[in-house]
Amino acid sequence: MTGWRGPGLLGRAVGAFALTALLSVPGTGDIGGAPGCGLARGDLTVDDLPAGSSVTRCAAVGRLVTREGVGVAVPEPGTTVSVEALTVDGSAHGLTVRVAADGTVSYDDDHAGHEERTGPGDRVGAPAAAGGRRTDSPGPCADTAFTTADRKEYNTYDWFLGDGPQPGGVTRAEARRAFEDAIATITGSRNDCGIGDTVLAKARFVATTHHEADVDSEARCTTRDGLNVWDAGDLSSSVVATTCSWSHPVPGPRPDQLIEADVRFNIRDYRFTNQPTSDSCDNAYDIRSVATHEAGHVFGLGHAGPGHGNLTMYANSYACSTSARTLGKGDVLGLRDLY
Repeated sequence: MTGWRGPGLLGRAVGAFALTALLSVPGTGDIGGAPGCGLARGDLTVDDLPAGSSVTRCAAVGRLVTREGVGVAVPEPGTTVSVEALTVDGSAHGLTVRVAADGTVSYDDDHAGHEERTGPGDRVGAPAAAGGRRTDSPGPCADTAFTTADRKEYNTYDWFLGDGPQPGGVTRAEARRAFEDAIATITGSRNDCGIGDTVLAKARFVATTHHEADVDSEARCTTRDGLNVWDAGDLSSSVVATTCSWSHPVPGPRPDQLIEADVRFNIRDYRFTNQPTSDSCDNAYDIRSVATHEAGHVFGLGHAGPGHGNLTMYANSYACSTSARTLGKGDVLGLRDLY
């Protein structure tokens, strides 16, 4: 019997072809690195890291990825991160980055996958009430439009107050009371429409912290630190306030579990007040109105689109207006849809 001499010329050729094929399939093999993952230094765009890429093979976890100026740090596998901004012109600025358990990335824009819905009795185009309300949108108790962000707080939202400057120059004690009141408007479905509260959402203030909201000066979500922090600082000039939220999927066809949500007010470019009146307000935003809008994002509400300017979740709270301190019908229906 002669010894084994290897696969021969044909066998070596077949083996070389198979290895080449393996390396040409995205997501397979580590030899030479995954195709398309030669990521440049600095910030990435969604074109640099297209949907379907593996964030683990591309070593993209923690890298900042942007689209049209909106950005987030790529989260770890099994995590979704969303940024939602309150703007001066009512345009919805947001981005959601989802990373599946296997490391595959996908993207949503501010409303992608979350169709704006309306409940019974919606009268889009009806005149709005006076007192800071928009006359080009339905009144708050007539408008039933809402969107949700496919996440919710299943337990209690334990939040912290940053120990730096607060919006409007208020004290930390005043800021805490304003934020607590705004959050309670969401958890308690407070409205002037006579709609009862059936929303099972809970929140609790924990303490003041030296930690900051995980938001950078361009209103982009950075890597999360595990604390739900509300604070104030510098954001991009078009953004009045922003919320960054992180969530994990749960079994079954249910919304994701919220694991962290941070809120920041832009005190570099905008003025805020805790007591706006027509006589004393000089183009300042009402702290409680803005905070109520941001708390809506924390608990899973998305932006109400154009033509729904009298809802709290419209993408502009309007300077010198307190109208967003209480919820409209669509805001309440959105919470009921989630909770």
